[in-house]
Amino acid sequence: MPNHYLQIFTRRNSALLLLLGFASGLPLALTSGTLQAWMAVENVDIKTIGFFSLVGQAYVFKFLWSPLMDRYTPPFLGRRRGWLLITQLLLIVGIAMMGFLQPSRDLTLLAALAVLIAFCSASQDIVFDAWKTDVLSAAERGNGAAISVLGYRLAMLVSGGLALWLADRYLGWQAIWWLMALMMVPGVIATLLAKEPDSSIDVPRNLEQAVVAPLRDFFNRNNAWLILSLIVLYKLGDAFAASLTTIFLIRGVGFDAGDVGLINKTLGLIATIVGALVGGVLMQRLSLFRALMLFGILQAVSNLGYWILSVTDKHLYSMAAAVTVENLCGGMGTAAFVALLMTLCNRSFSATQFALLSALSAVGRVYVGPVAGWFVDGWGWPTFYAFSVVAALPGLLLLAGCRSTLEYAQKHPDFPPRTAFPNAYRWALRSLVLGSLLLILWLIALALNASDLTVPDVIVSGLLKTAVSLMLAGIGAGTLLDFLAGRKLSFSAD
Repeated sequence: MPNHYLQIFTRRNSALLLLLGFASGLPLALTSGTLQAWMAVENVDIKTIGFFSLVGQAYVFKFLWSPLMDRYTPPFLGRRRGWLLITQLLLIVGIAMMGFLQPSRDLTLLAALAVLIAFCSASQDIVFDAWKTDVLSAAERGNGAAISVLGYRLAMLVSGGLALWLADRYLGWQAIWWLMALMMVPGVIATLLAKEPDSSIDVPRNLEQAVVAPLRDFFNRNNAWLILSLIVLYKLGDAFAASLTTIFLIRGVGFDAGDVGLINKTLGLIATIVGALVGGVLMQRLSLFRALMLFGILQAVSNLGYWILSVTDKHLYSMAAAVTVENLCGGMGTAAFVALLMTLCNRSFSATQFALLSALSAVGRVYVGPVAGWFVDGWGWPTFYAFSVVAALPGLLLLAGCRSTLEYAQKHPDFPPRTAFPNAYRWALRSLVLGSLLLILWLIALALNASDLTVPDVIVSGLLKTAVSLMLAGIGAGTLLDFLAGRKLSFSAD
């Protein structure tokens, strides 16, 4: 491999991206699996442990407060680094304080600290995503995405599996929190050493502009709704295959849980990291569109490894091969996908737009689980994994339809505007916004149920169904309008 393809990984920004990616990923596993394991060891009630899983919703709804980080600038270090430092210092304090508590006696305070850590972690993600979007040039985004994914995944391994092992064997549960707080310090150093993005970029002058302008800027672009559908569907096939992988390997094929944990989690994580790095290197030669198309096809085809497992005799080498190939291709796709999100952001409000786009990209991953379980129950594992390949095709077709827009966006700082069907587009946007608001109400209803303030199940399920229906209707209508607008433009040109 030519040396100039590897030089990007030795540059100053690369080291900063690695450290900041590590600081971004470290709190995630702490407030999910590690905290739940601690409570399980302390014999906390299973319903209470389940309630703590709601803490992770901060990562889904971080777009709600992201405009604040576009609008306001701290009095030190600038708009991006200032917020990074604030969130990192709060995380260090919050994580360290967890080490002074015990789940058996300080459950309420533990819950409050977990919420604070998740909120600050999601806020750090907002600013880190905005910083790398603002700092990296178009040519550096693929590599930057790969390196930040590397740091993020390593941090999840440290704060997940390694933290549990150290707590159980050597340090105990309380000391492990102090160690994890200490491991946030390199991220603070990276923030202090980082370069603040160009100060000449126009920033929102008031909060209303910070909330409305990012939406207006994005949805007034040509093919905005096609791109929105692409974001939701690009990794859908990958999400389908991954949603039930552990259950498939244990129940569907019959592997031991220990073997599955070693190969699927450890080898899979290594393959994802390698895939992201390889994807970053390849993106120096490929355009964004070609990288997304190539890696998207590889993501789809790699799911056939699980199909082969489902129709052949079990063997550890077969499982290792299927897991490695699927995670390798998934890592390549993730690097290109993060580069896509960075390309789509206007630097004036990159925090808000990246948070919104990344939240939408999680829709398929979050809601595919129930559908996957129903599918396996009715059709079996071989058909399920064959269908996961088919599920990737709509995203690839949408990608082909967005080719000209993506190629333009990669070469220009602005985006071509659209002019057709303004009233119809307005109703599509209203449907999406209303669905998003109802989704927030559904989350509030879940929280009320968990705190013994009962909301009838019919209302909870109705909110979710209506919210998802309105969001899908809005995206579907907007996508159809983009298609019709493109046909109208082509007809006019002819």
